[in-house]
Amino acid sequence: MNTRVLNLLKQPTLIEKEQSTSHEFVEDMPSYAINTELSQEEHTRVLSNYFFRNKDIYISRHNRYADYPSHTHTFLEMNYVLQGSVHEVVDGKSITLHTGDLLLLDVGSTHSIAALSNNDILINILFRTKNISINLLSDLRRSNNILYEFLLNQVISDTSKKRDYLLFPKKRSTAIQETLDRIIDEYYLKHDFANSIIKSYLSILLVQLVREYPLNHPHQESKTRLLAIQILKDVAAEYKTISLNDLADRYNYNKNYLSNIFKSEVGQTFSEVLTRQRLIQARTLITSTSLPVTSIMSQVGITNKTFFYKKYKEFYHSTPSNDR
Repeated sequence: MNTRVLNLLKQPTLIEKEQSTSHEFVEDMPSYAINTELSQEEHTRVLSNYFFRNKDIYISRHNRYADYPSHTHTFLEMNYVLQGSVHEVVDGKSITLHTGDLLLLDVGSTHSIAALSNNDILINILFRTKNISINLLSDLRRSNNILYEFLLNQVISDTSKKRDYLLFPKKRSTAIQETLDRIIDEYYLKHDFANSIIKSYLSILLVQLVREYPLNHPHQESKTRLLAIQILKDVAAEYKTISLNDLADRYNYNKNYLSNIFKSEVGQTFSEVLTRQRLIQARTLITSTSLPVTSIMSQVGITNKTFFYKKYKEFYHSTPSNDR
C-alpha cells in the first residue's frame, strides 16, 4: 500500500477525537443518508444510496473509539481489516475479524461494530449490484460455488436460501490483499480515471475470491432445490438446444410440474432463464468478435430476430451495434 495513503488512514478524524473522549457514538451520516421510511419498517437504521451520488464505489475508513450501532443498507458492503482486529455482530451472530480478513455483507443484512482501538483499521467498501457485470456473473457461474449464488441473488428474485454474509479469512497468498491495496490507493490518491480503475479491480477481486475460496454449500439442500440447481447447470452447458421437454424426459418429471418446481426455486420461469443465458453468450460474442449478429443468434439458439433485439434491449438497455 502507498505509504502516504496508509499514513492518512491512521490520522484521527474530528469524529474520532470526540469519540476518543466520550467513548460514545457520534453521528457520522447526514440525515439524508438514512432512509427514514425503511428505518421505521425495519426498526433499525437503513443507510441509503447517497454514497453513490458522484461515484460507483464508495470507500471509507471506519471511525474508532466507540461502538457503531446496529444498521442495515440498500447496497453490498465489504469490511476489510487492514490492521488489527474487529468484532462485529451480523444478524445476531458474533464474528471476530483479524488483519487481512474480508467480510462481504449482503443487501439487507444487519450488523453492528464494536469500538475499534487506536491500532485497528477497518476499511468499508460499498458497491451496488450494477457494478457487478453480467459477464462476470456468467464467468462465476462456471465455477459453481457459493459466491456466485450469493451475488446472483442480487440479480434474480431468489431469496429462499438467502445468505446474509460471507467471511473470507486471510490466505497465505497475497494476491487478494494486493488487489484490495490497489483499490484503496486508487480511491484516496484520486488519480485520473480512478473510478474506472476501481471498478475493474472490484471485478478482479470478486474473481480472486472465487478462485481462492472454493466454498461448498453448508446446509443440506432440498430435493427440489438440487433439481433446480442441476437444471441451471444444464442450461449453462446446453443453452443452444436445451428445452423443457428434454429436461422433463431426462429427469422423468411431468413438464408442467417441472416448470412449477423451477419457477418456485429460482424465481423465474425456465424460458426467462434460458433466454437470459442465451443473451449472456450472445453479448460475449458481440463484444469480442466481428461475427454478424445473425450468426451469433444462430450460435446461441435464437431464430427470431425481432425477439432477439427486443430482449437484448430489455436486458442490457443497449443494442448490439452500440455494444460493439
